[in-house]
Amino acid sequence: MPDGDTTPLRHRIGSEAEAERRYEISAITDARPVLVVLHQERSTPGRVGQILEQAGVQLDIRRPVLGDALPQTLDEHRGAIVFGGPPSANDADPHLRAEVEWMKVPLAEDKPFLGICLGAQMLAKHLGAAVGPRPDGIVEVGYYPLRPTLEGRQLLPHWPPMVYQWHREGFGMPSGATLLATGEAFPHQAFRYGRNAYGVQFHAELTLAMLHRWTTHGHERLSLPGAQARKAHFTGRAMHDAPVRRWLEQMLGLIFGGPAGRD
Repeated sequence: MPDGDTTPLRHRIGSEAEAERRYEISAITDARPVLVVLHQERSTPGRVGQILEQAGVQLDIRRPVLGDALPQTLDEHRGAIVFGGPPSANDADPHLRAEVEWMKVPLAEDKPFLGICLGAQMLAKHLGAAVGPRPDGIVEVGYYPLRPTLEGRQLLPHWPPMVYQWHREGFGMPSGATLLATGEAFPHQAFRYGRNAYGVQFHAELTLAMLHRWTTHGHERLSLPGAQARKAHFTGRAMHDAPVRRWLEQMLGLIFGGPAGRD
C-alpha cells in the first residue's frame, strides 16, 4: 500500500491467502488462439503479445482498418483483445462503427475479453456509456497515478501505483459495470462487465521500442494540456515499469488463464 493510505485494513485485502493469489496462462488448458485487434498497419500487441506467446498461446491478429474481417463467433478463439490507436470510438468510419457493434460477440458468448484504451472506450460505448474528452482539454500522456477500488483489490491484490497513459478521451461507466481502478484527471481507469469482459484506459502493453516510437511519431501530443515532456516518459518507465509488468502478467492470467498450479 502507498504511504499514507488510511483505508481500514479489513477493507484492503480479505486474507493472506487472497493476497498471495496468483494466475497464470497455459496453452495446455486451451489451445485456441487469442484474437488480437489492432488499429494501425505497423501496430503490434507489444508486451501483451510477448507474454501470451511466451506462455505458448497463439495470436490471431486482425486489422479492420486494412480490411480484415472480425469473426462472427469466438468459438475458434480463446478470447479477444482490442488494442488502442489514434481513432476515436465516436468516429464515423464504417470499420470503426462495425467494430463497436462487434463487441456484442464476446459479450453474448461470455468469452474472455480485454479492451485497452480505445478498445476499452469502444466497449464502454457499446454498453451505452459516453466517450469523449474533458471539457477543459486536459489529457493524460505520460505516467500518472492509479488507485484500485475495493473491488479492484479483491480481484487482483497488487496494482501498479503509476501507469502509462496516451489518450485525450475517457469513458463513462457503463450501467452494470464494476469500477476496478480510478485516476485523477480521468476517474474511470479500469472496469469489469459481467464475468469476463474488462476495459483498461492505460497502456501496460507498452515496450521500450513502443515508447520511442510513440513519443517520436506522436510528438505533437506532448504539448497538449496536462501532457508530460518526452524525458519524463523515459524517466517514468525506469521508475515504474516493473510493477506494471507484474500486474499485466497477473491480469492476463486472470482473464485468459486461471489460478497458478491448478494443472
